[in-house]
Amino acid sequence: MSTLNRLVLWNIDQTLVDVGRVTRDAYAEAFQRTIGRPLVRLAPTPGRTESEIIFETLAFNDVVTTDDHLPAFFAALAEAFGTRRADLRAHGRVLAGAREAVEALAHVPGVVQSVLTGSVQPNAVLKVTELGLAPRLDLGAGGYENGVYSKAALLELARTRAAERHGARYPEAATVYIADSPRDVQAARIAGSPIIAVATGSATEAELRAAGADHVLATLSDTNAVVSAVAELTRI
Repeated sequence: MSTLNRLVLWNIDQTLVDVGRVTRDAYAEAFQRTIGRPLVRLAPTPGRTESEIIFETLAFNDVVTTDDHLPAFFAALAEAFGTRRADLRAHGRVLAGAREAVEALAHVPGVVQSVLTGSVQPNAVLKVTELGLAPRLDLGAGGYENGVYSKAALLELARTRAAERHGARYPEAATVYIADSPRDVQAARIAGSPIIAVATGSATEAELRAAGADHVLATLSDTNAVVSAVAELTRI
């Protein structure tokens, strides 16, 4: 790559890491603490924000929601994750090639890496910190669930934060989102930024192509392919 200002935003769950077991346990605890009874059914999670997951989970479990449920659940979920640092290390895993891809992009001049995730910020930071990915990510520039914005809006917010923190412009065409679900592809399309879709979640390569991803990879195992895709999509 030539020295251009590029922003690479990583989705976390099922793109960089798999912490599904810990997530399910944390949701069960947060539900118990917030609602006062056991969780029976957790809503689907791929490509969704925490608030979407929470509201649908409450509906699946016959809870009549009020304005107080979301902030209370957010707080309980953050506490539940906070007590599971050891579980994240023991039962979570970095997906194949993710660590190498992040490391390789960190050595490309002009590239800043952060995250764009549906998780609330404390939990997102814990996931990448406990699994050793945080040092190469500017987490202060990330887009996180806050109960208000869609992922497309969070992508724009991350671009603004990165520009403020690094004193550089990151236009849509120089901002690449790397994620694993058709919903993430849709968010990138709305935000006007290219997306590399990785078939490491529940969606197939064909489904990701059909959703409109600019580049589709089976995994992140081929580091050169990841770096080349970022270069190709941000040739501005």
